Amino acid sequence: MAFCAPRVLLVAVLLVLAVPCVALFFTENKPLPARLCGIVLPVLFYWMMLTLSRNVGRMVWLMFFFIFLSAFQIVLLYLFGQGPIAVDMFLNILTTNPGEVSELLGNLLPAIATVVLLYIPPLVAATVAVRNKLRLPGSYVKCRRPMAAGCFLAGMALTICTAMCVPRFSMAKDIFPLNACYNLVLAVQRAYATAHYDDTSAAFNFGTSSEHDADKREIYVLVIGETARADNFALCGYSRNTTPLLAKESGLTVFKTALSQSNTTHKSVPMLLSAVSAENYDSIYYHKSIITAFREAGFYTVFLSNQKRNHSFIDFFGAEADRCMFVSDSISGDITAQDDVLADYAKKDIDGSRRKIFIVLHTYGSHFTYNERYTKDGSYFRPDTDMSALRDNRASLINAYDNTIRHTDRMLARLIGMLKDSGAEAAMLYTSDHGEDIFDDGSSFLHASPVPSYFQLHVPLLIWTSDAYRAAYPDAARALRTNSVKPVATSLSVFHSMLDIAGLSTPYRRDSLSVASLHFAPAPPLYLNDHNEAERLEDTGMTDADMRMFEKIGSWPR
Repeated sequence: MAFCAPRVLLVAVLLVLAVPCVALFFTENKPLPARLCGIVLPVLFYWMMLTLSRNVGRMVWLMFFFIFLSAFQIVLLYLFGQGPIAVDMFLNILTTNPGEVSELLGNLLPAIATVVLLYIPPLVAATVAVRNKLRLPGSYVKCRRPMAAGCFLAGMALTICTAMCVPRFSMAKDIFPLNACYNLVLAVQRAYATAHYDDTSAAFNFGTSSEHDADKREIYVLVIGETARADNFALCGYSRNTTPLLAKESGLTVFKTALSQSNTTHKSVPMLLSAVSAENYDSIYYHKSIITAFREAGFYTVFLSNQKRNHSFIDFFGAEADRCMFVSDSISGDITAQDDVLADYAKKDIDGSRRKIFIVLHTYGSHFTYNERYTKDGSYFRPDTDMSALRDNRASLINAYDNTIRHTDRMLARLIGMLKDSGAEAAMLYTSDHGEDIFDDGSSFLHASPVPSYFQLHVPLLIWTSDAYRAAYPDAARALRTNSVKPVATSLSVFHSMLDIAGLSTPYRRDSLSVASLHFAPAPPLYLNDHNEAERLEDTGMTDADMRMFEKIGSWPR
């Protein structure tokens, strides 16, 4: 019962709520005054709140929202090593399917155990205190309440002065839990805007027409990978043979210095499928996708996804197609099919008689849990069975991850074989939405972290063209070879490159962004941050080690 004593409970709750604030003091790359304010202001706020009533147990439960945010923040720090709870993280809760959540939580036992040990005992003690009507002494509250309020006001003044003196410091963005609350409001606003997308985009059209011969048979395939990082592709220089089949393909162009502008699926995929980018992302609520552009030009369009519906722009864009299919709709439970099934469904259209076809495949790719993304006969690198999210287990994680890349290699080679057999003028573009951290720095794991990393943004970009296509459009083939050594922002270039490759004309097409054009010009690398603002890579908070890695793979324009 000693722990349930009101004074002890107040101090205990104050201490556990301070834990994420203290942790962020050490993890965030900000000036010292800003990091000090990140401890002082929230702790003084919590102290003031806890002294508002003698019934401290009830106050603890009234502050449950802050306890939840604190627990959430600790889990994210365990995963990513830095950064506050982001807008995208709140949105990921809405757009991530239950299967992915269970896979992830099952491998976060240390973080979950820490949260349980920190926050469950005070909540239990608060419940006991309420049930037993334990109160703070009136004299204690009378003394401490004005003291706490005065200290909080002093902390506010200090923080305001710091915000005025320290560049790029903002209370709403840099003080936990204020930043988490601010980000939650933004997440709600974006979710509302997304829910009304059909209304805001209803009048949009590309005004597309085709520059190619109407009588020729053409098939264009856009394959969007999931969580595939370029550094694990042998085609991009990886020491392991993870792409044995694609390495044998003629007509394949490899872009080794390609970057995504986002490390989250719900942003990166819509950018790949539309004309929006980091510089104008908020206009996405009024745009339609590349699927509509092809439809306007008379193409039969197909969207096939091996991911689950999540009421995001990916779903909305997919629904624009003449044939839209989410494989998960026909599978019960949280089981995910192998990506090979997408090739099975695409074969029907490739082997059909339609003259103009555009197919988008959205794979499950290399998403965690890695060893569930391929069949047993695809277990090439071993051991690959232990998927514990621990840095000491990195060897097994890397083996399984590399096996997912080999599985992607097999699927893409199979698609190329189908396109060859069709005899059509054909092209296939493959890229991934983002990459992945796999304890490369000893601590960071997965993707969608508040601060991106080199491995989360460096993605593969492969473009294959058929013999017939290269014979018909030699300038495009020459441009692909010429541009393959240049830096590419996939979020900028995939949309424009696909239109250019297919010979589709629209006011929205910009040849300076198409890698299939001799007019292609590399754009400065930008990152779409959590508040939908375009940032230079050097302003994202990435480490010097990350920046050196970017410099190593190519000369990025500054």
